[in-house]
Amino acid sequence: MELLKLLLIDAWFAWIPAVGFAMVFNVPKKMLIYCAIGGAFAHSFRYLLMQFGLPIEWATLAASSSMGFLGLYWSRKRLIPRPVFTVASVIPMIPGSFAFTTVVGIVELNSGGYNMALVQLVVENGLRTLFILGALSFGLALPSILIYRGRPIV
Repeated sequence: MELLKLLLIDAWFAWIPAVGFAMVFNVPKKMLIYCAIGGAFAHSFRYLLMQFGLPIEWATLAASSSMGFLGLYWSRKRLIPRPVFTVASVIPMIPGSFAFTTVVGIVELNSGGYNMALVQLVVENGLRTLFILGALSFGLALPSILIYRGRPIV
């Protein structure tokens, strides 16, 4: 029951940046509900996978891939381009805290000098940021790669 409560809280706070980003890029008003549902679904699905022990990078890949397929379904149903739904829906999963920690660490290395623990922190957070961003972009591209492929895979 506690996990369900945490998932609902996560979903509630995830739809806000998804809709905000969609509004900045003039998504039609009727499609904002899909962006909200997509943002809440993707972030909550990632949170659920992380609760079951999956690392954040793999959980992000699974969540963005599932959002990509859901967005593909919605785009065919509503005759609207797929990125209208998918890009706004994965915005809540952008690794802002990892990127911020990386940049702050780089600034501290520049001003305070070399420190092995700080270098380790910068490298770890920088790589985590890159892998999460890669998972987001590859996960959104995966439906197009698999479904709209013009020739056989093998």
